[in-house]
Amino acid sequence: MSQARTRIALLDYGMGNLHSAAKALEFVGATVDVTNDPKVIARADKIMFPGVGAMRDCMAGMQAVHVDEAVKQAVFNKPVLAICVGMQALMQHSQENGGVNCLGIFEGEVLRFPDQAGLKVPHMGWNQVHQHDPAHPMWRDIAQDSRFYFVHSFYVQPKNPEIAAATCDYGQPFTCALSQDNLFAVQFHPEKSHTVGLQLLKNFVEWNI
Repeated sequence: MSQARTRIALLDYGMGNLHSAAKALEFVGATVDVTNDPKVIARADKIMFPGVGAMRDCMAGMQAVHVDEAVKQAVFNKPVLAICVGMQALMQHSQENGGVNCLGIFEGEVLRFPDQAGLKVPHMGWNQVHQHDPAHPMWRDIAQDSRFYFVHSFYVQPKNPEIAAATCDYGQPFTCALSQDNLFAVQFHPEKSHTVGLQLLKNFVEWNI
């Protein structure tokens, strides 16, 4: 008898590159439900929490379909992978849009990259990711300092540095991945990061908590 495919709820609140993320997850072996239905989310084995665009719009979209509550509940009982603005939304507060309160799952801020000579904001393109704990299951078969694809103007600054799972450098070091218990979050886009990105998504599909 073949093993059942992992079912992942890809949260839909109007702010995410859902098609490419869903296709990437299906490619590495998952069954994907693009949804904001609480019943479907509750049935899923795991949750992916994407996000693109402005934080104020993201938070409004989450609250409109109650995805904010779904995320808060999921972080206590099933594996969650947050991506890009989804990762930033886990913090308490963002500087974006003049200041926006976020989900507050982690203590810390979302800050804008400072203007520096020779560096454009947003940070866009491929950059090296330095893993803090290469033994974590989400980094399996991903070489240290592998390059992932980024598009962002803001970055997270967690109050507790121990939850930083990886750092990157763009004029300054910044946290580009977070990890705590069953929650993993990345600033880069694994669905746009070719082989290493697919490996990270495969690791998420196979991650046993």
